[in-house]
Amino acid sequence: MHEWTWLWIPATIFAAAAQAGRNAIQRSLTEQLGTLGATQVRFLYGFPFAVLFTTIALMVTGSVMPKMDLSFVLFVLAGALSQIAATALMLAAMRQRAFVVVTAWTKTEPVQVALFGLVVLGDRISILAMVAIIIATVGVTVMARKPGTTAPGESSWRPAALGLLAGAFFAIAAVTFRGGILALGEAHFFVRASWTLTCGLGLQTILLAAWMMSFHREAWIKCLKAWRISIWGGLLGASASQGWFLGFALTAAANVRTLGLVEVLFAQLLSWRVFLSKSSKQESFGILLIVVGVACLLLSTG
Repeated sequence: MHEWTWLWIPATIFAAAAQAGRNAIQRSLTEQLGTLGATQVRFLYGFPFAVLFTTIALMVTGSVMPKMDLSFVLFVLAGALSQIAATALMLAAMRQRAFVVVTAWTKTEPVQVALFGLVVLGDRISILAMVAIIIATVGVTVMARKPGTTAPGESSWRPAALGLLAGAFFAIAAVTFRGGILALGEAHFFVRASWTLTCGLGLQTILLAAWMMSFHREAWIKCLKAWRISIWGGLLGASASQGWFLGFALTAAANVRTLGLVEVLFAQLLSWRVFLSKSSKQESFGILLIVVGVACLLLSTG
């Protein structure tokens, strides 16, 4: 696998771009379907594509289905539940604050990923990589702090709190999904990544569907009826996750999630084009810090 280790870099950049597009679609669906319905879109409509990715992985590598043990199941369950919570919190925050700003708050996760990865999986990173993580995280924090916010009450602190909490759950999900990938042993990294994604999305779809059919049946029906646009969210979501999981299979989750901060740059482009908002000087400075942090990360892993 060593000769393929470099692949985590293009896989992560692709994942960041696809995720920015998926988030934009989910944001547009939140008003129509509500937070819960928009959250389910990424799971329900992403699952068939994950199955397709696994099928392709098995065919291309000539592999058989990897053996699963209890640790794999527990890791995937923890990742699935954490990601459901993180996505719902992120979409709830997006209903109250600018798209790019909320994306930035959720991207304060890399330091937490580094810590969780060390404690849970024993993933160690270099000093330069940790410096890179800190610089990039400061960058997203600078972007997220919007000067001149009128109301200091709910309109200012609530989206920040939701975004930060979402970042924490995304961090837990990243580490536990990498744990699941590693628990599959010596299988080909493409197969391990794809199969872990399939199991995760399948579990998330079932859990959230059961909850919605029991307590939010109307939202479930709306989610099914909105399939024409939702399927694009599912495709982008599954494609993004495939990129993240390939990265997790090849390097520490902290490296992947730090490089993944380039999603903020893609989100900025989407914000300019889709939501017609402009960047402030402060946001531009934050972007510069992210670029510097990412450059340091690539130097540390090069």
